[in-house]
Amino acid sequence: MNINDYILKEIKALTLDNSVLVADDLCKELPITHIPVVEENKLIGCFAEDDIQTIENKEANLSEYTYLLHQFHCNTKTTLLELITLFAENDCNIIPVLDEKLNYVGYYELRDILDVFADSPFMHQDNETLIVAKSKSDFSMSQVSQIVESNKAKLLGLYVSKENADNVEITIKLSTEEINEVIQTFRRYDYAVISQHKDDSYLEELKDRANYLRKYLDM
Repeated sequence: MNINDYILKEIKALTLDNSVLVADDLCKELPITHIPVVEENKLIGCFAEDDIQTIENKEANLSEYTYLLHQFHCNTKTTLLELITLFAENDCNIIPVLDEKLNYVGYYELRDILDVFADSPFMHQDNETLIVAKSKSDFSMSQVSQIVESNKAKLLGLYVSKENADNVEITIKLSTEEINEVIQTFRRYDYAVISQHKDDSYLEELKDRANYLRKYLDM
């Protein structure tokens, strides 16, 4: 998969000589949060739809409102996960794309990028998702990978999904037929297993003991 195949050019970038009315009409016509503005093939910035709607003088040129421009973009080497982060950080559904010479070449649309991510092996439904936690001082990516692969499981991807001053939470995507073995190994290395799994024999044992104790107390 080449993420550059999803660069779009259907929406023509505006220039600072365009009127606010042109930008406003574009926002009304298309479900976009931002409009790229380009001068001589160089990205000047993006006007947000919300800002365009607040400008009362629709006949004025966009050049009078450059202070409203938002500065964000990606390049042709930006990865899929980096793109998703950019969309989230800028609360947008369009991200301008620049080439190695910083020329504007088009844009990515959020819907396309999410579809690509959903179709990736990382998100495939046949795979297992395991969430574990450990103290920051003891955590290492290499150890997580070693634990997964030592149990003959295939590591598809992982990322830090949550952290605080003391602990980190890691979401792991893996392919295995013996998830219980992976889970028990993580516990032996003092990882807390956050996600719940039907094949987790440790939890089943705890449930059995709890049920036995409950029956004992009810006698």
